[in-house]
Amino acid sequence: MRNRARILRIAREQLAAGDTSLQLNAIARLAGVGVGTVYRHFPNRHALVEALSAERFRELIAEARAAVAAEDPLAGLHRLLRFALDRMLDDPDFAAVLESAADVRSQTSDMRAELDQAVTGLLDRARLAGAIRDGVDAEDVRRLLCGVQHAVRSGGGARRDLYLGILLEGLRPPR
Repeated sequence: MRNRARILRIAREQLAAGDTSLQLNAIARLAGVGVGTVYRHFPNRHALVEALSAERFRELIAEARAAVAAEDPLAGLHRLLRFALDRMLDDPDFAAVLESAADVRSQTSDMRAELDQAVTGLLDRARLAGAIRDGVDAEDVRRLLCGVQHAVRSGGGARRDLYLGILLEGLRPPR
């Protein structure tokens, strides 16, 4: 367990220093452990990224639960989407974990299921209030938000709020 913690600490330090490559061989060397030790804990870069993203995932789940408890479900959804988008823009690796179709770690799958459960509750409340169209589920919202994140990253940084507004408008029932 100490080796795993050391590997994660070194990976965080590398990211903080601007090295986003997260090369497992280099991390092993910097952590003072064998390459096999790193690969035993993290079979590939994505597994390491998932482990590094766990804290952000927990924050997002907490925010989703708060959004479910909000008096106005549409306002809660808007706040949640803004929070998630900001985290994704701040941390491209976290965005990659949210976008990923398959998780390496069971903990990530469990957190994704927890997030989806909260978002589903929020969408159900918003639908009951007539604010969200039928047929949209938590996975749809996550994928759409990933698309907004990509659009903002590819040159629309100043248009973040516009793109988020378009997403929210698209989630509303047809007129």
